[in-house]
Amino acid sequence: MSLFQNSVLRNHLQNIDTKMSLKAYEVYKSDFLPKIANIKTSREEQYQYGFLDDLFVKVLGYTLHPTPEYNLIAEQKNLSDSKKADGAVLKDDKVIAVIELKSTKTKSMDKIVNQAFNYKNNHPTCKYIITSNFEKLRLYVEHSDKYEEFNLFELDEERFTLFYTLLNKESIFADVPLTLKSQSKLQEENISNELYKKYATLRTNLFENIIQNNSDIDKHVLLEKT
Repeated sequence: MSLFQNSVLRNHLQNIDTKMSLKAYEVYKSDFLPKIANIKTSREEQYQYGFLDDLFVKVLGYTLHPTPEYNLIAEQKNLSDSKKADGAVLKDDKVIAVIELKSTKTKSMDKIVNQAFNYKNNHPTCKYIITSNFEKLRLYVEHSDKYEEFNLFELDEERFTLFYTLLNKESIFADVPLTLKSQSKLQEENISNELYKKYATLRTNLFENIIQNNSDIDKHVLLEKT
């Protein structure tokens, strides 16, 4: 299921400066796309670190450990056991996003969800869950019922702009995806309320019309039949 309302995304994208995303798009095209053939034949452990560097560092603006002042780390250990997420985004030394990676041999993205959320549940400050098989990437916000998915092998400029807007370092640190999710939920509630109002008005008008055309029948009987 889609994570965001289209109207919410359109409104947000209309009000951002796209200079940085366009610059990042050129890096994506020149540095990531030419590696697709090799990525397809790479095992998870072969390209895991390279994936974080190619995409999250060079394109999305993170700083990978052991570079000073890093905010991205590979092999992040859980707090309660010895298991490790393939990657994690840190803010003030606390995990705010976990990243779980598989190779392109993993065709079903759904198979990665439970493992990724197990890591998320071991980090109380984690809000964002990112899963990828190097080809497709999914972003979840807090819960596993909805996500936004991107095909990393064929992002056009428009789709890349959304990808960058949601996942770049500044956006994640500023909780842009969480804000957009909240706005989407509010929009859905407003739509539901509006539909209910229209339904209630329609039903009332219908009942009044039935009464007018069946004046010889008790109103309570008509209500039961409506």
